[in-house]
Amino acid sequence: MRAVRNAPTGVEVVEVDEPQGDGELIRVAATGICASDLNYVRWGSTQIAGHEFAGVLEDGTAVAVEAIFGCGACPQCERGSYNLCERGPTALGMMDPGGMCEWFRAPRHALIQLPPGLDVADACLVEPASVAWHSCHVGDVGPDTRVAIVGAGAIGILAAASAQAMGASDVAVEARHPHQHDAREQIGAVTPTGDYDVVIETGGSESALHRAVELTRPGGTVVYVGVYDPDTTWPHHEAFLREVALQPSLGYCGHDGRREFAEVADMLASRPDLVSMLVTHRFPIDDAPEAYRVAQDKSKGVFRVVVEP
Repeated sequence: MRAVRNAPTGVEVVEVDEPQGDGELIRVAATGICASDLNYVRWGSTQIAGHEFAGVLEDGTAVAVEAIFGCGACPQCERGSYNLCERGPTALGMMDPGGMCEWFRAPRHALIQLPPGLDVADACLVEPASVAWHSCHVGDVGPDTRVAIVGAGAIGILAAASAQAMGASDVAVEARHPHQHDAREQIGAVTPTGDYDVVIETGGSESALHRAVELTRPGGTVVYVGVYDPDTTWPHHEAFLREVALQPSLGYCGHDGRREFAEVADMLASRPDLVSMLVTHRFPIDDAPEAYRVAQDKSKGVFRVVVEP
């Protein structure tokens, strides 16, 4: 089967054996490219790419695949925190082969059935939307929470939509590029002004992290989903002076008997405007190198580039 493998300077389409062993066999329908995928190439990964993907089981059931999952048996997994699995969570596309391929096998507990209204070709958005949703959950976002998002890529816009779904009426997004400004307006968010209860940093840059602390009220919380370079200077002094908490947000999990992946799938099914806005480019798998090239420049109207086997 065809698959997309990280190569030293980009990606390449290769022929590999179809997946064997345990797990449900999935015919992959769509795989998104995110900033992490671009970083894996930059860091020298040679793994099969892709952690944002969805497909169809042999019985025709459309599913989205959790790219972060645990053993399913340790105390953390049993309480729903499989992103904190005691044996170490699986991270597809980084530590294990990813889903940018024609066929994939995943454990049943890492799958969620898609709700009516969410097409499998668009369901690769469930994974990044779950990252965004989890950041709002970690920040305890609710009806009385003022929320700002720093970074208006796909995860930033999805974080704003997640905050709105959790009841936040005052949601702001700091955007750079014209299409990001347009997206902010379309979802009903505004430009940040300051003194927010929760600020979610999605850009992964030092400047964005410092800006997030600047926008937070005294005693507020910065939730960060970005992955920073080792030489990043953290705004510890600024945070200390105003008792701003710096809270990491790792992937997604389950809570109160409900999986965040399922909550997000329902949100996307109810918000078709998000899907049509955020999936900006689609490429067949043979054109994956070009898809990666397009995904690198967010200034040219790019939110999510999708590869379709």
